[in-house]
Amino acid sequence: MIKTEDYIKNPLKEKEVERKKAERSERFSTLLAHLGLVLLTLVWLYPIVWIILHSFREEYRDGIFVGIVVSHYIPKGFGFENFIRLFTTTLFPRWFLNTLFVATASFILSTMMTLSVAYVMSKIKFKQRKLFLNLAIILGLFPGFMSMIAIYYILKSLGLTETLFALILVYSAGSGLGFYVAKGFFDIIPNSLIESARLDGATNATIFTKIVLPISKPIIIYTALLAFTGPWMDFIFARVILGETNRQIHTVAVGLYYMVHGSQYADGNQFTMFAAGSLVVAIPIVTLFLAMQRYYIEGVTAGAVKG
Repeated sequence: MIKTEDYIKNPLKEKEVERKKAERSERFSTLLAHLGLVLLTLVWLYPIVWIILHSFREEYRDGIFVGIVVSHYIPKGFGFENFIRLFTTTLFPRWFLNTLFVATASFILSTMMTLSVAYVMSKIKFKQRKLFLNLAIILGLFPGFMSMIAIYYILKSLGLTETLFALILVYSAGSGLGFYVAKGFFDIIPNSLIESARLDGATNATIFTKIVLPISKPIIIYTALLAFTGPWMDFIFARVILGETNRQIHTVAVGLYYMVHGSQYADGNQFTMFAAGSLVVAIPIVTLFLAMQRYYIEGVTAGAVKG
């Protein structure tokens, strides 16, 4: 005999069933997400581990060291021979100092220009402000290398090609257009603070240097990191402007490229030295990001509040 309550739906049971279905679905989605992240991590780490292994690889043939690309993934021998040869038989130390000089000078100028433009666009009102904002957005849609040929011929007409000063000029000249993140950070600074300083007779330069910058440490570090890593890792502009003939003025990106592709370094045995150089170049950037990670994240998140 069928009971009457079997025909009556129990709301509590239905909710419990739906809750369990939702939990199973959430667990399945979480599992897929974690599997996807693990797969992406392996894909991302593979070339990094490959370069590290090659930089420490020591292969010997008939008792003679030979640094070459081999078929086996795990090296048969580990050592620092590639690093020793890199610093003693090539111009890598000179390239490293050139890159450090260009990156340091560029990040100082670029940071000053970017923060100055961001403050002007955030706290100073003028007639063409909106037009400049729109123009900056439009110009930001085009990659910088599109102007490479024009920039090269301008520098050539001025006699500035094959100089480190030209690189600093190129890296710093357009930095002011990348002000949007810094402007978003300055937008959250209360206007009442700026207005009270103006009532006390402070100029815009005084307000910017004495009031705004001291409370803007995250965005300063964020801007400086981006301004430093750009010149440090750039290859396209450096290769075009510095040329191939004078290897003394090359940066590490250009120097390492010619190490494995240039006629002087046509021997394939240079590849493990190239891997060692790539590892050395990565160390300063990784160290900076690890040391400044907290300020970097604060600068990104605070600067994204307003556009």
